[in-house]
Amino acid sequence: MDKELSKRILNLKEKIVSHFTSSDWTEVGLLTGHVDIINSHSRLLRSLSFGDSDYSGNVLDVLMMIAKLNPSALSEFDSYLDRKYPDESHFISAKPSVKKLTFAPHVFSIPEVVTEEAGLVAVMMPFHPGFNRVYEAIKSACADVLLHSQRADDIWEDSVIIQDIFNLILRAKIVIVDFTGKNPNVMYETGIAHTLGKLVIPISQSLDDVPFDIKHHRVLKYLPNQEGCDALRKALAAKIG
Repeated sequence: MDKELSKRILNLKEKIVSHFTSSDWTEVGLLTGHVDIINSHSRLLRSLSFGDSDYSGNVLDVLMMIAKLNPSALSEFDSYLDRKYPDESHFISAKPSVKKLTFAPHVFSIPEVVTEEAGLVAVMMPFHPGFNRVYEAIKSACADVLLHSQRADDIWEDSVIIQDIFNLILRAKIVIVDFTGKNPNVMYETGIAHTLGKLVIPISQSLDDVPFDIKHHRVLKYLPNQEGCDALRKALAAKIG
């Protein structure tokens, strides 16, 4: 593969990772005649759906396979992206680091300076003593992979708690949400995290507590006893490490 084609594939990969949904993959697969490569790839659509860290590599893998068979198909990818995702600053992106996120909330304010902390994991869960053991497991999992976690009750920088929660989610790279008990605050905070394009990792003691709209995401189910929390710690460390 020549140098120019390699550069083109890498540039295309970045755009696809920033924008593509599973429907986009199907549509461009039909347009290029390579829907079979896309659908038969063992990890591409699965890693996209679950927000797994290997998604970028899977995109590159598929683009290289298509380019090897039909280099001209890459032009169809470019045309599709230009049509559906024109590069305009007023578009809202799910990845704030790629494009500007413009909105004007009334419930909380947006800090003038926003710095995402690569090592910060925000934890959204019920503030109840019954979850103390679970939170300790989460904190330990983060420490195991050299990250640090915070809940909103770990900080008190604003008189309005929702502002502290928003600021915490905004600064974090990863957000762990515990849906146990269908806590409405956790549901609300999860929506904020998804809107800001954060990597959201759902956990729950019962899959029945997970909202229908996000049940397609992989949920870490755990038991609230010591053995269950130890297992949760290992599973989370493997996921975020």
